This record gives sequence, structure tokens and C-alpha cells, in this order.
Amino acid sequence: MTSTYDSSRTLYRSRQGWLFGVCRGIADYASINVLWVRLAVIIATCLTAFWPMVLVYIVAAIFLRPAPVISFSSDEDWSFYQTYVSNREMALQRLRSRLAALDKRTRRVENHVTRKEYDWDQRFNSET
Repeated sequence: MTSTYDSSRTLYRSRQGWLFGVCRGIADYASINVLWVRLAVIIATCLTAFWPMVLVYIVAAIFLRPAPVISFSSDEDWSFYQTYVSNREMALQRLRSRLAALDKRTRRVENHVTRKEYDWDQRFNSET
């Protein structure tokens, strides 16, 4: 499945931004040059005695979703991304369960290869 997003419909943090991608995300949303948004942020930062605008910028960086990846190789990747964006705890739980399954498989293979009978099987099969 290949999914794309329309940046003019939803406000996202850009993945190509300088600092958290907030300015580029706003520029994409408003369909204007990012230079003007950055200039407006710099001027607003200077006019608000620095800290209030910095606080607003950091809050925007925290609460704006990152822009989706433009293409996904499968439906599972797309659904994982949507889960991650909407509910990070659920996404982390899915990652933990996948990691536990891989760990279980790895242990099973390690136990098979390191048991004594495996060595005898290898010797027996190599001599015939």
C-alpha cells in the first residue's frame, strides 16, 4: 500500500525542518515559503522577550504530529504508523510483543544448535 498525505489539509511537523520542523510544517500547511515563517518566528521571538515564543515553539513541537512517511511498503507498516501517531503506548506494546516473539525464536534456534545431540548429528551426517 502506498499512502501519501496532503500537507495542505492537516498541520504536521515537517521531517525536513531545521529545528523540530515546526516552521516548515506551518509553511507547508499555509502554502507559503518557509523563509517567511522563520522570519515571523524570529521577529515574534524578539518582540515577546524571547521566552514566551520559545515556549510556544516547544509546545508546538511536542503536540504537532510528525508528517507521515510518504510511502509504506505494506498495510502493516501503514497501520503501525497510524497506531504510533495516535497511541504511542499501544505501538510500544506491539513492538515489545514482536521483540518477544523474535527472542523466543532466537532462543529456540540457539538451544537446538548448542545441544549435545546436535554435535553428534553433525558428525554422523558428515561421515556418511
